[in-house]
Amino acid sequence: MSLDEQLARARAGDLAAFGDLVRSHKRSVYSLALRMLGRRDLAEDMAQEVFMQLHGKLQSIESGAHLAFWLRKVTAHRAIDQLRRRPPVEMTSLDDEAQLVSTVDGGDPLLQRQLRQLVLNLSPPARAVVMLRYQEDLDPVEIAKTLDMPVNTVKSHLKRSLETMRKEILDQVETRRERHST
Repeated sequence: MSLDEQLARARAGDLAAFGDLVRSHKRSVYSLALRMLGRRDLAEDMAQEVFMQLHGKLQSIESGAHLAFWLRKVTAHRAIDQLRRRPPVEMTSLDDEAQLVSTVDGGDPLLQRQLRQLVLNLSPPARAVVMLRYQEDLDPVEIAKTLDMPVNTVKSHLKRSLETMRKEILDQVETRRERHST
């Protein structure tokens, strides 16, 4: 059954079809929430809230493509709102951090952790832009539509965020070199 057929059945009140929609989109919603919020428990709660909101808004969803757009938009906006309400400094245990490191792709887990931390240090809107660009592979026009911001603002966030992250990495490398040379 196609995504549009599942959507039509779910709009007609078929709970099994709605469950299929949730199962087919839960990874992307959870993944975006996790990368935005940096914590599994918050990402799980947010994913549940997004899907509960979806259930109430099913009649306004026009197609499978609109559904994917709507889910990204709601997840990103909810994450930004939650990050703005959160205290600026939050402590996490090293055990929790170790669970976020994935070596499935054979990459460097320390580098992945460092990059994840750099993204988490960005402002909530900039973080949303970076995540939608590099995790969801959206272009600036799609990101602008998703976040209800001008395309030039999206491009500015991308440019400044990448410059900030590059500078931070270079500063860290320089600091390490200085430590090892003394």
